[in-house]
Amino acid sequence: MNTTIGNVPLITLNDGNHIPQLGFGVFKIPPQETAEAVRAALEIGYRHIDTAQGYGNEREVAQGIRDAGLDRSEVFVTSKLGNSAHRPDDARRAFGQTLERLGSDYVDLFLIHWPLPTCYDGDFVSTWTTLEDFKADGRARSIGVSNFQIHHLQELARETATTPAVNQIEAHPYFTNDTVRAYNTEHDIVTEAWSPIARGTVLREPTVLRVARAAGVHPAQVVLRWHIERGDVVFPKSVNPARMRENFEIFDFEITDEELQALTELDRGADGRTGPDPDTFDRIG
Repeated sequence: MNTTIGNVPLITLNDGNHIPQLGFGVFKIPPQETAEAVRAALEIGYRHIDTAQGYGNEREVAQGIRDAGLDRSEVFVTSKLGNSAHRPDDARRAFGQTLERLGSDYVDLFLIHWPLPTCYDGDFVSTWTTLEDFKADGRARSIGVSNFQIHHLQELARETATTPAVNQIEAHPYFTNDTVRAYNTEHDIVTEAWSPIARGTVLREPTVLRVARAAGVHPAQVVLRWHIERGDVVFPKSVNPARMRENFEIFDFEITDEELQALTELDRGADGRTGPDPDTFDRIG
């Protein structure tokens, strides 16, 4: 970690750029609600917004930044390549559309959203080399992947010159995904955690409730703090300003090493997944 924005630590990526460890996600926020949600999040203090081509709300993310009165350079914006655009020419076209919707000549971080190993003849390498071009010409400050398993990452390492800056994967106490996380750490790839509270199911877990009572905070704050202590980048989503603020206020309390371990031991392995298996997920449309 290098420094902070407010209370939020900045993590140094393997290309020298910095990413706020806590961000705001806009997955499944309807476009008509996104600009207001982003504006509210930014006014609370968030400076990292995670979107994707597949979410259909990139344009509204940009509007929310403008509505908050912030310069584009003050907000770290991530987007992700749509699953229907893995072929190099399609990826170039789709990336240009992302920049147009964001009203910017660059994006801070651009990811391959899914490896789709059963699609495109299993070729995600040529997709990655196309992202390398975006990085080389400065239109993507950093590039990374999402939902990549170890063998996917190993193939990129064999075939290409650039190590992903991040790997955004499902991770939460019911599915710690520690094998992939360990590979990421060993190869200087930052782990980003999606579904950080297991779609809310982990918040009813007795261990989580016990730790929350001891700290005098809400269960979601405990789980998000667990992620922070593990070194993950996390970006919870809410359209409720009070909940947004709670999710942001996770740096003024502590949980013990024993409590951290107890939360980690909630892991259910693959049975704890809330989302699809990256080795079989094949939804393009």
